[in-house]
Amino acid sequence: MDIFDKIDRRMQTDLGQYAAVGHGYLTFPKLEGEIGPHMSYRGKQLLNWSLNDYLGLANHPEIRKADAEGAAKYGFAAPMGARMLTGNTNLHEQLDRELAAFVGKEDAYLLNFGYMGCMSAIQALTDRKDVIIYDQLCHACIIDGMMLSLAKRFVFAHNNIQQLEDRLEKAQRIVEETGGGILVITEGVFGMKGDTGRLDQIAALKSKYRFRLFVDDAHGFGVMGKKGQGTGEHYGVQDQIDVLFDTFAKSMAMIGGFLAGEKKVISYLRYNLRSQIYAKSMPLPLAHGALKRLDMLRSMPELREKLWSITHAIQNGLRERGFHLGELNTPVTPVYMQGTDTEAMHIVQDLRENHDIFASAVTYPVVEKGVIILRIIPTASHTLDDVNRTLEAFSAIRHNLQTGAYVDKVPQLG
Repeated sequence: MDIFDKIDRRMQTDLGQYAAVGHGYLTFPKLEGEIGPHMSYRGKQLLNWSLNDYLGLANHPEIRKADAEGAAKYGFAAPMGARMLTGNTNLHEQLDRELAAFVGKEDAYLLNFGYMGCMSAIQALTDRKDVIIYDQLCHACIIDGMMLSLAKRFVFAHNNIQQLEDRLEKAQRIVEETGGGILVITEGVFGMKGDTGRLDQIAALKSKYRFRLFVDDAHGFGVMGKKGQGTGEHYGVQDQIDVLFDTFAKSMAMIGGFLAGEKKVISYLRYNLRSQIYAKSMPLPLAHGALKRLDMLRSMPELREKLWSITHAIQNGLRERGFHLGELNTPVTPVYMQGTDTEAMHIVQDLRENHDIFASAVTYPVVEKGVIILRIIPTASHTLDDVNRTLEAFSAIRHNLQTGAYVDKVPQLG
């Protein structure tokens, strides 16, 4: 068998199936123009609810200025090489220190890419004697990191603390025999459901079981908590998170991320993260830009206040109109509807072509069959006019869905 013989079969399943009907529309669409709530798509302006630019920094004039200054001063080649060898600079070390201080940890280590850094951290922290216990809805970077690890792993149903405790009891028996340890992994904010990991309840289990807690707070960093430290701050358990993983891709609107924790743990990770040891260091203009973004996170709480104002407006408005949003305590806003994949494609087309709104639709296999999620990501750049326009549009598409207007052949999306 030729290894390529499997391609045709696999492209008929999961996300590959959408390549035939919607490449460039459902998948790989091209949003153009300055990043923000209103962007160009196929030659017309759409109201955009599909960017994770929570604080509106992506196109903020101060950020644009800092990024341009960094590029002019350093160029994107510098520094050359991996950070361990020839890619370390004062700016990188300054960013380490300031990130650690911001999230209330002893030390932090900058990552050139968050996804790969998370994978490497899980691999570096565990071996065949250990047990990993993780939430069912953990992000793909965590799943891939566990695939690299030799540790035994158990999953618990999303936010099911009783099941987590059952897994801890089982894991404790295993590590007593192997001499290993237990790593519990969850997320601060779950980016699809919009709820939080129950960090307070998980942390409380530390008094009963011996484990370390790893939290991916990509969607919580800069957003959750009074100071924007993240979901740990929101629950008052930031000090109970042993390894904190955050990315810059959301609230800081750029590439990169970091790990934070005890000094000895971060020092160990510096010397054992394969994705950092064997990859080029973050370019200096990005480190320069990250410092500016971090400064704005610290000094401009009004950005978070505006984000939450828009979040409450859109979520309350949708609920008042009878939409089901699930259990939400974050800006991520999934709107649940009942329908088929074909109806989901019609909804996306209707929103874009007739209401000039860009919102992502999620169907099986990400969620169960028969469920459609329209995911809205509020930002500090959106306005109440944007909210009201969207509420009207969502009411219209729900009416079309309920009256069978979308029961038809697959729409032409190309």
